[in-house]
Amino acid sequence: MAVQAIRCGRLFDGTGGAPVRGALVVVDDGRISAVGPAASTPIPAGAAVLDWSDRFVMPGLVDAHSHISIVPSDGDQISQLRQDVVPQALRATSNLRRDLAAGTTTLRVMTEEHFLDVRVREAIDAGVIPGPRMRVVGPALSTTGTYPILHFRPDWKFPTGVMVCDGADGCRKAVREQISYGTDWVKVYANTGGLHLTADGYVDSPPNWTKEEIEAVVGEAHSRGRKVAAHARSDTGVRLAVAAGVDSIEHGDSIRPEMAAEMARKGIAFCPTLTVVRYVSPIRAKEGCAICSQSEKIQAKSFANCRKAGVKIVMGTDAGGFPWTEINQAKEFGYEVELGMTPIEAIRTATTNAAELLGLTGQIGQLAKGAYADVVAVSGDPLQDVKALEKVDFVMKDGKVVRSPK
Repeated sequence: MAVQAIRCGRLFDGTGGAPVRGALVVVDDGRISAVGPAASTPIPAGAAVLDWSDRFVMPGLVDAHSHISIVPSDGDQISQLRQDVVPQALRATSNLRRDLAAGTTTLRVMTEEHFLDVRVREAIDAGVIPGPRMRVVGPALSTTGTYPILHFRPDWKFPTGVMVCDGADGCRKAVREQISYGTDWVKVYANTGGLHLTADGYVDSPPNWTKEEIEAVVGEAHSRGRKVAAHARSDTGVRLAVAAGVDSIEHGDSIRPEMAAEMARKGIAFCPTLTVVRYVSPIRAKEGCAICSQSEKIQAKSFANCRKAGVKIVMGTDAGGFPWTEINQAKEFGYEVELGMTPIEAIRTATTNAAELLGLTGQIGQLAKGAYADVVAVSGDPLQDVKALEKVDFVMKDGKVVRSPK
């Protein structure tokens, strides 16, 4: 692979410093080999020069909560289960190509059917199809009778959309089985149905797990070098997951101040998925969901609690919960800013914070020597208007140009 030199108008390198003007990034064999002021950083002989001196250059983005083949089902989740894996794989290929072109160079995929995400990850790694670097969970875990696809004839064995496990030993076995198929993460549904408003304006629900069960999931995963993400939309779900020591809370629509403080103490990240709430809540409110008209307000309160407590917030959109073709995932940044973040704080949710959660600090989320050459550029200034990230026009992943305006 030819050596490349990228001239940057302004560079946010993700290493903690302020953006600088007139920088140069040198790429060699898919990695960053040098970064520094253009005036003092030599361009290697024979290097291909990419002149983005009129653009804001930064690390490739991370979407830490996505679904590559799932489509919004308007409550009919059975339709997803009826589909053969082939159309799901084809849809995933199309979605990933679109996501990569929009600047997402790394993706955490948070539940697919048939361990499809594992196979797709392998295809991307082998260069068979283009797409972001992926970390995957396979089917999520839940307990008997808790996931919404229920109540078919008792003598039928019908797929539920999750991997069901019960009892501490059964949950350990499920984690081992998932890892045997090549998953990077484990996901649990800390709560599903029965959501209701509390007197103090939060959300609660019955638990999906006993303490022993969810601790068995987390303990087994951690003992085998895997992290655990918890879908937790209620107070009870969050409390169970945090007490068990999961690594991230997904959605987290109802996080009280004391739980935010505990998350910060334990180093548990928060992936709020603001975009999907804004898409889904109005639809479900019209369909009669009692709490959905309050969802955005409750989520804003939980987001503020986590910011105040110092919880690491990570960008995740829940694409698939809304149509990939209709909504630019970078809208998530605008929603983060609406809820009080500065633009640079929002950018860090999809760079350094996400890299830390995925265990890839120094590899992604920054443009520094030794990191993957994942680079994006925009003509606007996202530090003034973070919505500029909705118009990424240059993308490089692993040193290969994916998209260029020239």
